Amino acid sequence: MVSPGVKEEEKMLSQLLPALRMTLVLTLLTGLLYPGLVTGIAKVIFPRQANGSLIEVNGKVIGSELIGQKFTKPEYFQGRPSAAGDGYDAANSGASNYGPTNRKLVDRIRADAEKFRKENPDFSGPIPSDQLTASASGLDPDLSPAASQRSPAQPGLGFQVSIEALTSLSRNNSRAANFHPCTTIKSWHRMRGSNRRSPGSTKFGLKSAK
Repeated sequence: MVSPGVKEEEKMLSQLLPALRMTLVLTLLTGLLYPGLVTGIAKVIFPRQANGSLIEVNGKVIGSELIGQKFTKPEYFQGRPSAAGDGYDAANSGASNYGPTNRKLVDRIRADAEKFRKENPDFSGPIPSDQLTASASGLDPDLSPAASQRSPAQPGLGFQVSIEALTSLSRNNSRAANFHPCTTIKSWHRMRGSNRRSPGSTKFGLKSAK
């Protein structure tokens, strides 16, 4: 006669073994086969995007269209504030998580606003919001058209660029914002992972952040 304890063990094993088998099967399907299949198809159909939308200049990778870079020199477009590491650090993607009343956030925005006005004394109108607010990832490579207009207002940069040339550059590199039912967002200017400078002519070239 089989004891009640043995029956309970057999019952438990009859439920545990199918669960383990399903876990193994689903792990193989959804963790290995499916991602491998999708990645393989993507590399064939969209090879550049599947490999990170990398930007190369003279055979050297200088960035990605999907990740912004930190620029401090005035001849470059200035990206959004970033809380990702030292700025646009893909290994430390994230936001500050400060609330709207947090003193550190208030002080940081006030300091950025003062810096913007100091560097752009001829810039009229309100400061573009994306020049004061960081993205949730800290890696946003985009600028609003309004923010892209700050560059020619900075004096004494050692080069000249016309408003028309900058406007044309911004227009040619703009894209429509994705639809969101709760927000209305203007088109954004994509910096394409590196930047564009104005070396004294209307021809704009890519240059590494270094």
